[in-house]
Amino acid sequence: MSRRYRLAGALAICLLLVTLLVAGLQPRTTTGTALPRPGVALARPGTCGPLLASMDVRHRVAQLVIVGVNAANPPAAVKLVHDDQIGGIFIGGNATELLENHALDAVRDAADLPLSVAVDEEGGRVQRIDDLDGSLPSARELAATKTPDEVRALAASRGRQLLARGVTVDFAPDTDVTDAADDTVIGDRSFSPDPARVKTYATAFAAGLRDAGVQPVLKHFPGHGHASGDSHQGLVRTPPLAQLRTLDLVPYQNLADYGPVDVMVGHLDVPDLTNGAAASVSPPVYQLLRGEFGFTGPILTDDLGAMRAITEQYSLPDAVLKALQAGADQALWSSGGRTDEVLDRLVRAVESGELPESRVQESATRVLAAKNACA
Repeated sequence: MSRRYRLAGALAICLLLVTLLVAGLQPRTTTGTALPRPGVALARPGTCGPLLASMDVRHRVAQLVIVGVNAANPPAAVKLVHDDQIGGIFIGGNATELLENHALDAVRDAADLPLSVAVDEEGGRVQRIDDLDGSLPSARELAATKTPDEVRALAASRGRQLLARGVTVDFAPDTDVTDAADDTVIGDRSFSPDPARVKTYATAFAAGLRDAGVQPVLKHFPGHGHASGDSHQGLVRTPPLAQLRTLDLVPYQNLADYGPVDVMVGHLDVPDLTNGAAASVSPPVYQLLRGEFGFTGPILTDDLGAMRAITEQYSLPDAVLKALQAGADQALWSSGGRTDEVLDRLVRAVESGELPESRVQESATRVLAAKNACA
């Protein structure tokens, strides 16, 4: 954490104590929640409240976005993080300059708070460091040829390679359930058509990443495996919720089995749940994940900037806003750019009440705690 935020956080605590002890009042936070009266233990200094109190609205909402960067242009990534202090960056595509020669060090140094650096390193068709560190088999091949313990060891090795290059988050493992052909949108990205087997191998892969110090992200809730098409090309429809519960949602049962993970929500229309909207901007989907499935960790969206399931319906700023309103903790767009436009829209939404301050506070707390910025 930067010296600026440490000092600001300390000042916030001091001011709070003076108010409590001298005025004897019961002050309130910006969300209207009563703070403890004198004599009641305050939250320990390591919690996120003081840090958030030291941040203006723009810096808070900036923590709720993950922006794609061009790996072939490290200086642009440094400038983006320095200027906008976003919560995370995503590195896609085939270029590797940002993943070589400690180029990410300068990007992280530009951030006042810990910066998440994400890739989607699943193996098979979806990997980012194969040209640098060798290829990883697809999920389907891993489940067919290796034991769960072997997959955990392989994921740990890959995680160490990612971490050595500066990556802290992997948008993997894929927890979709399908027996579709290898080259279809999910296909061999799925471990198995058997949901129990998917969970076994996804749990092993997630544990291996975490062993290496890389945060795993399960995807694509509530399940892309039996959806009607490719959400890169347009909104796709899944089977009804009752059918998802028997197959696609089985890997999300007892989420604590995975250990600490994030979950990514896909751009999927569940006929009796989302009413024609994409899951990523649909409040009932987040309520399902938080409620029935009891998930308490960070929830991310799938790509809001380069997938036609979203871009055909919303501008990027509105898509990001709708996702956060619905319950996402972080909104992702891989296409990069337009960060100021998005943040301006979010600030206006907070100031007008369109995006409740309590919603920002809740998500910013999860994001900062997950990055050990205030834990």
